[in-house]
Amino acid sequence: MKMEISEETFITNLGTHLRQLRESKNLSQQDLANDCSIPKVQIGRIERAEINTTVRTLVKIANALQIEPKELLNFQMK
Repeated sequence: MKMEISEETFITNLGTHLRQLRESKNLSQQDLANDCSIPKVQIGRIERAEINTTVRTLVKIANALQIEPKELLNFQMK
């Protein structure tokens, strides 16, 4: 049986997971933004699910966190 997931729910869960990953590495939003060469405000907006970010940005974030991009999408839906 296929589970139907709304885009909003997915983006919210992605933001929560990103925040958890960032905090587990003891990085501030500014640290992560500097490592990704993207604005700090963008990290915050992703974490708060205010924007639907691009794959390009997710790859930059994964590289900065030193994880595989697929790990950013490996979370339990809530």
